[in-house]
Amino acid sequence: MASAQYSSLQSNVVRVGKLSIWRSIRSKIVAIALCLVVLMIATSVLSMAMSGQVGVLLDELTNRYIPAYSHLARANVHSLERALALRRLMVAKMQVPADQDGYRARLQAFTSKDAEVQREMDAARRLINAIIDDVRTPSDNAALGRIDARIENAGVELHGELADEESKLLALLDAGDLAEARRSLTHLDNLRDQFIEKIDTIRAEMLSQVYASTATVIRNQRQTLVVSAIVTALAATIGLGFAFLVSGGITRPVRQLLQGTREIEAGRLEKSLIVSTRDEIGELSVAFNRMVEQLRRNQRIRETFGRYIDPKIAEGLIDRPEIAAIEGQRRVMTVMFCDLKGFTSMSEGVTPQGLVKIVNCYLSMMSEPIRENRGIIDKYIGDAIMAYWGPPFIEERDQAAFACNAALEMSRRLPDLQRRIPELLGLRRMSIECDIRIGIATGEMLAGSIGSEFMMNFTVMGDAVNLASRLEGANKAYGSRILLSEATARSVADAFEVREIDRILVVGQSAPQTAYELLGKKGDLSVAQAQMRTRYAEGLAAYRGRRWADARAALEGALEATPSDRPSQALLDRVANCELHPPPVEWDGSWRIEQK
Repeated sequence: MASAQYSSLQSNVVRVGKLSIWRSIRSKIVAIALCLVVLMIATSVLSMAMSGQVGVLLDELTNRYIPAYSHLARANVHSLERALALRRLMVAKMQVPADQDGYRARLQAFTSKDAEVQREMDAARRLINAIIDDVRTPSDNAALGRIDARIENAGVELHGELADEESKLLALLDAGDLAEARRSLTHLDNLRDQFIEKIDTIRAEMLSQVYASTATVIRNQRQTLVVSAIVTALAATIGLGFAFLVSGGITRPVRQLLQGTREIEAGRLEKSLIVSTRDEIGELSVAFNRMVEQLRRNQRIRETFGRYIDPKIAEGLIDRPEIAAIEGQRRVMTVMFCDLKGFTSMSEGVTPQGLVKIVNCYLSMMSEPIRENRGIIDKYIGDAIMAYWGPPFIEERDQAAFACNAALEMSRRLPDLQRRIPELLGLRRMSIECDIRIGIATGEMLAGSIGSEFMMNFTVMGDAVNLASRLEGANKAYGSRILLSEATARSVADAFEVREIDRILVVGQSAPQTAYELLGKKGDLSVAQAQMRTRYAEGLAAYRGRRWADARAALEGALEATPSDRPSQALLDRVANCELHPPPVEWDGSWRIEQK
């Protein structure tokens, strides 16, 4: 099933990869570049077009307006030169004798000036008409038309009345009538002044058109600069907007992917990424979601395994498979056995469903302190709990302290368990006393993956394991709740309050073992408890020395300090029995416990 899902996801990724050829990050970056290039080209074309229009206007100004004005100015100059040539004619005629050669030369110069004046005026008219005919440029065609008409009228006058007067003057000079020639010259000067005045007026109007054209060129040039700046700014804004839009489409999934990674780092696997693109980041998001789904599957495996085996072992098997391959190794570890007192009697008086509720409640409440104190729950054996502390899950120097902390917390939770059991069964109170017994032992044992080729179990084995189990059972004989082995008691002596209970010889052990009771953390004993412990130690020493009276007195003193101390009562009962039935001579002060 998982293989089929993986194949389906793989095919989807391939299909997405084919679709994303044209939507890759590279194509998006190329699209941004192309957009900017297009905007730059459009801006350049517009700037060139407007600059070209300004160039046309400037060309018209320099090649038509100004030359037309220059032609009119030269026509005026040639007209004055013509008048000067006419006076020189008169001067040549007025000489005595008359200078006929000079007269003919000056007459030729006078005649040529007439053609030059006309040529300049015609050239000005051609330029003005070219301006009017050019539709590419804005111009005041009406004003230019009036100027052209005035130039034409001035030419008519030049060849009309002014030419007639000049012809009369030349005839008078040829006839030698100098007096009449002078009067004719005066009249001719008046006519020429009027002609020059008209030419000056035409020049002034033409100069105003030159100024207008210059202003148009300057205005268009400024407009070109402003429009170019606006278009450039607009193109830059559009280009940056498009770039931000596309880059946002790239960075948004990246930020989402980063946030998803942080969520995974924090251990939150609930949310998947929304795949909004088909580029490489989209493919990465698909792969990320697939990874998250795998992590969720692993998490479900951990949670499922954690219900059947300890979560630390489940995580180790998943994250560090080498743990599963560890063969048995000799290690110093600490083992705990916990049992529910009165479970057999309790099971006889309740229904199977009620018994299951009681066991589940008891195991849940007592397992939590073990896990909180970094212990490994090895197995549940009916109502019994087996747990251990040690490498590779915890440092060797801390294991006994964690086990004792867990045992004290389990003891503190006992009242809550006693209150909840009747509630689970729908009873007001339980007639059977509910209590727990705990045995803890520290020692060298075999740890590792133990089992068959079909099923393996990471567990511990050895004499220390058996001792912990026997210590748990020894609580029955002494009425105690938590018994420690001597190695465990030595390990926690600086942090916990303990008292020696007895030297016992349990089933499966060839030598007696000293058992200690865990009373609490260092400094937690009351004055009465401290006095009880001291008196109990005195009684235990007297008991081992066969001083029965002294032992009885010391133990009675312990019970006076703490009347509810069951180990003192148990040892006092044993002293009474020894008084009646003294132990054999070879007795070493230890007590054999036959039951497991």
